[in-house]
Amino acid sequence: MKTNTIDAISKIICESVKETLSASTNSEIQYAPVIQKISSVSLKPGVGCFVQFRGDYAGLFIMNISGEAALELYQCSMLFMGLSEDELAKEHTSSEVENYIGEIVNQLLGNIRKNIERQYNIAAYNNQPKALNIESSIQLSVATMLNKTQNRRLLFRTARNHHFSVEFSMEDIELISIAAHEKQESLDIDALLNEKQHDEAKLSGEKDTKVEEKPVDIDALLAEFG
Repeated sequence: MKTNTIDAISKIICESVKETLSASTNSEIQYAPVIQKISSVSLKPGVGCFVQFRGDYAGLFIMNISGEAALELYQCSMLFMGLSEDELAKEHTSSEVENYIGEIVNQLLGNIRKNIERQYNIAAYNNQPKALNIESSIQLSVATMLNKTQNRRLLFRTARNHHFSVEFSMEDIELISIAAHEKQESLDIDALLNEKQHDEAKLSGEKDTKVEEKPVDIDALLAEFG
């Protein structure tokens, strides 16, 4: 089955988010084995972070994290870095949690862009993301972007079973691989000549004798074996 470009990139995003957050928090991050096709992207209540990316491809990346998930990711990361529990913020609305989410999303985007470039040899860049505490849903779009976009939602959960999601909007493009032309095997002209002469000798009834060398039409020979 043929995979749409945005769905192939969705898988790259899932793996990149899992890899980056697992390494940052030293905990298990899982993603749902499905991709949700949605009509639009939006910031959801909790801690939200969005950033536009542009370059060889363009779009909008949003990370929606429940307050519990944001606090868990922040605390796990800080403890893994060596801070004590007494030094940690206790509320997801604190500036420390917002700053952490903004920085980790920037790392996520860097990892995602790197993996997309490795896979497709195309590049994009983004500005520094900013995390915000959101009280109600806010629908987002990029007015300057494109006539038509595709939108997806990817679902994740933390080690403590707190949920968060990634929503992204991407220009409606299809990346079509240019298959490398099959390398034609070089022809061994001497071997072809000997084979041709041997066949002719057999047809003329010559056996166990030296094949008489005679001129051969190289173009015709190549055409016959090409």
